[in-house]
Amino acid sequence: MFEGYRTFDIAYGDIRIHGRIGGSGPPLLLLHGHPQTHLIWHRLADSLALHYTVVATDLRGYGDSSKPAGEPDHASYSKRAMAADQVAVMHDLGFERFFLCGHDRGGRVAHRLVMDHPEAVEKLMLLDIAPTLAMYEKTDRTFATAYFHWFFLIQPAPLPETLIEASPADYITRTMGGRHANLDAFDPAAIAEYQRCLAQPGAAHALCEDYRASNTIDLEHDGTDREAGRRIACPVRVLWGQHGIIERCFDPLAEWRAVAERVEGEALPCGHYIPEEVPSALHDHILQFMKTA
Repeated sequence: MFEGYRTFDIAYGDIRIHGRIGGSGPPLLLLHGHPQTHLIWHRLADSLALHYTVVATDLRGYGDSSKPAGEPDHASYSKRAMAADQVAVMHDLGFERFFLCGHDRGGRVAHRLVMDHPEAVEKLMLLDIAPTLAMYEKTDRTFATAYFHWFFLIQPAPLPETLIEASPADYITRTMGGRHANLDAFDPAAIAEYQRCLAQPGAAHALCEDYRASNTIDLEHDGTDREAGRRIACPVRVLWGQHGIIERCFDPLAEWRAVAERVEGEALPCGHYIPEEVPSALHDHILQFMKTA
């Protein structure tokens, strides 16, 4: 996995972001989702490195990156703070402007990153999400049942943390294995790594704070953008799983066109975990979309 990549830990202030960099060509930042780490990209990282300088990081609170304590307003896990982490990492690596692809939570960080730092992103790819504000506003019983964790993780500490910490390994397998692809889609070594990381001190709390922020301060930031008429200016491609809950409950192209100027995309023959379920299809989409011309 990640053959030829260099591991890094970049710190600024009290935050340290862990990740890997490899390849050559235009810079491409890859951001993972819940409850995973940068390892989600392992099935296409080597081939992408033939075309791009690939940077794959662990988001704040995940993997081997810092896990700061939550704050009353959850600002330390706002997507604004998490996006600023990634811009700082890319600047430290020498990249002022880059391509960006985010899955799940990483997609939400990517959304905030292009709003707060529009000059930094050439093109944006989002995997299996609709905008956070739209998803909360249009929640129904089908969505709440399938994405129960959205409402479990935002409960006041320490209830969800206590339950996750009782068996972090089981949280990983039941959460990931309970979707369309079951556990068959995942490399056992990747599952073991996700389990190791969630078992670290503070990891369950960080995971919950990520979701608490999305239900509070992130909605404030998104609402402010909507009231001001601010939209994503760079080209956007949205991909989602035809067997997933985004397909079932939302119109992802319509939702992203409500907040972005130029949006295209389609469903792929998979469930939620696109990078691990259909890596070849995703690889082809990245190469086709992330062109400098």
